[in-house]
Amino acid sequence: MTIHFYLGGFFMAVKEKFDTLTERMNANPAHLGTMSVLYKFELSGDEAGTYQLHIKDQAARYTLGDTEDEDITLIMKDKDFLKLSEGNLNPTMAYMSGKLKVRGDLGKAMKLQTLLSEYA
Repeated sequence: MTIHFYLGGFFMAVKEKFDTLTERMNANPAHLGTMSVLYKFELSGDEAGTYQLHIKDQAARYTLGDTEDEDITLIMKDKDFLKLSEGNLNPTMAYMSGKLKVRGDLGKAMKLQTLLSEYA
């Protein structure tokens, strides 16, 4: 496991965070409900890349790269994604301050905030 040191705390690498999130979602899919959404994360920084989080039929998986048409795109630095996914960065404040850019359905972006709080 790759560990990142950031502001006095340790964070898992981006790929490992997606592994953990999808494992938790699939182990307890109750909070996924009837969602059918594809989130695309365009990350910059040391672990720059495109990640897609697919949620459908109470199951979650992720892929590397831009493989399918997304419903919403979230653009941010990798370190901000890690903080966001751990509940250490408020998505609304990140959006308002420019740390997070969103293209697409803002309602689905808000649903992601709820999911991250359930599965972080």
